Amino acid sequence: MNFKLRLHPKITLLLSIFVSSFVIAQPPKYSSTNKKAINWFEDAKNNYEYKKDEDAYKILKKVVEEDPQFFEAWMLLADVSEILKKSEESIDAFNKAIIIQPQRFPPIYYNLAGVQMQVDQYEAAITNLKKFLQFPKISPEMKKKGERRLGNAKFAIVALKNPVPFNPINMGEKINSIYNEYHPSLTVDEQTLIYTRMRPADGETDNGGSQVEEDFYLSIKDKDGWKQAISLAPPINTHGNEGAHCISPDGRYFFFTGCERKEGLGSCDLYVSERQGNRWSMPINLGAGVNSEKWDAQPTISADGQTLVFVSSRAGGKGQADLWMSKKTPNGQWQIPVNMGDSLNTEFDENGPFLHPDGKTLYFTSSGHPGMGGKDIFYSKKKADGNWSKPINLGYPINTKADEIHMVVSADGKKGYFSSDRTEGLGKRDLYYFDLYEVAQPQPVTFLRGKVRDKKTAAFIEAAFEIIDLSTGETRALSRSDKQSGEFLLSLPAGSNYALNVSAPGYLFYSENYKLGKSLKPTDVFEVDIQLNPIETGQSIVLKNIFFETGSFGLKNESQVELNKLVEFLTKNPTLVIEIGGHTDNVGNDQANMLLSENRAKSVVDFLVAKGIVITRLQAKGYGETIPKGDNTTEKGREENRRTEFRIVKK
Repeated sequence: MNFKLRLHPKITLLLSIFVSSFVIAQPPKYSSTNKKAINWFEDAKNNYEYKKDEDAYKILKKVVEEDPQFFEAWMLLADVSEILKKSEESIDAFNKAIIIQPQRFPPIYYNLAGVQMQVDQYEAAITNLKKFLQFPKISPEMKKKGERRLGNAKFAIVALKNPVPFNPINMGEKINSIYNEYHPSLTVDEQTLIYTRMRPADGETDNGGSQVEEDFYLSIKDKDGWKQAISLAPPINTHGNEGAHCISPDGRYFFFTGCERKEGLGSCDLYVSERQGNRWSMPINLGAGVNSEKWDAQPTISADGQTLVFVSSRAGGKGQADLWMSKKTPNGQWQIPVNMGDSLNTEFDENGPFLHPDGKTLYFTSSGHPGMGGKDIFYSKKKADGNWSKPINLGYPINTKADEIHMVVSADGKKGYFSSDRTEGLGKRDLYYFDLYEVAQPQPVTFLRGKVRDKKTAAFIEAAFEIIDLSTGETRALSRSDKQSGEFLLSLPAGSNYALNVSAPGYLFYSENYKLGKSLKPTDVFEVDIQLNPIETGQSIVLKNIFFETGSFGLKNESQVELNKLVEFLTKNPTLVIEIGGHTDNVGNDQANMLLSENRAKSVVDFLVAKGIVITRLQAKGYGETIPKGDNTTEKGREENRRTEFRIVKK
């Protein structure tokens, strides 16, 4: 039979015991002199190396009964018992070995502590880890591992006493199957879910002799819940492995990991595909600007599409796998990635990043920061200076002594989605969601969704969308409407005042304002159909993001975002002559309102001239309260009447 030798991480340690006191050419010298026990032990070791653990376990039980002082037999029995999930027997075997020779093999205390942590014996684990760290000749690498495990044990004691709320709910048979489902991603409106499923290969495969392949599956939510998931069609899914992905918050771009591809630069590379109608474009390798000759995987993209966070094993990192970040340049190229630094990365592994659409909260998995013992999920907040805060463990029972791999959070911050192999699942790993407790929630984000059309023909338009925070001038979201359907989807973080600008060649740009409080209301979801006016003489638009001091013609700083857009528009259309029209409500004296509106129009013209627009292309006119658009008997109507418009006088 064609057996494969076990490459278990502890086998090297065990072999070091067997050969530490003799020359390689000599036969092994064990602590036992009982020939029957030694022969049985050799047989058990043979079974162990060929992964016949049950047989090895049965033989080792006979060995230690024959010679209870056989140190090496107790050590191997401890290891085999752990593999067979017989934790209590493993702990007992380790302790028996320690009693026989307490100083011979220092890592025995480290290994024993690991098994004790699996059964929540954290106090005992701490005692053994402290003993391990007191040995003077342990290697620097093992010392780091011991200190990490000690930190985990101390953290776990506190976490178990202070559990966080957690109510995982299986996403059901329309999402999950008898196979492994993992790595979910969501659009900002929480209506589109894409995830990875590992299933048997269906005939042809690009994975050599592998009998399984990873593919992407998609489900759409309607009023009745999630629809039956379907496989993403080619060219996204292939006969190879696709996985570790993200969908941009607007649903237009799909970033994913492709491995062992002909055009790849390393073992795994990052790719992107764009949705066009109901189809995805041919994936494009992100190139040498992002990818390296090493392993690059697990991307997450910011809401504005300008920041890519991913995992890489490239040189220059803190550990084997680190979090890296690349920014997009104005010409659309990705910059050389930079390591995200010591606050996030450790000497161990960081994986599974998810950058929330708020742009300020990062969730990721780490085996280096203090946790429950395996890989835990953490979150970090972006500080005012652009650096990331010290990561915070999500706590128990979200994190356990098993590995928690990847989590995404809904736009409103209230739900977490993750994968788990819980016993109540439908298959192996299933997708679940749960209510995320308040402290760990990101800044809530809502969305603006709709279509954009030509006002005259009603034809769909591919237009550029931009959401800008008026208080900071920061671009918070960038997107384009689908040229086939006109559809668009934009994220709007709570707690700020935003300018929306929509533009397309041959059209006047569209302007709107959205002001959101720190906490979102159910009504803070925006569905709009945008109609763009062609650039024609007589066409006009309201500039929704030009603001003046009350009763004054002094422009507020927040107005510069919109005014700069107008400068850009006039620069791109150098033959246009426009009129800036000022309008007021009916509060106050008619003559005073007329003068105020004239001065406000002149303030806008003065700004444009200062930015290089020739004065002969500009006209300023005040209309006062003579052309109301809203009802002056209501505050909302009066606000609508206090406006600045621009109209095309000459094309």
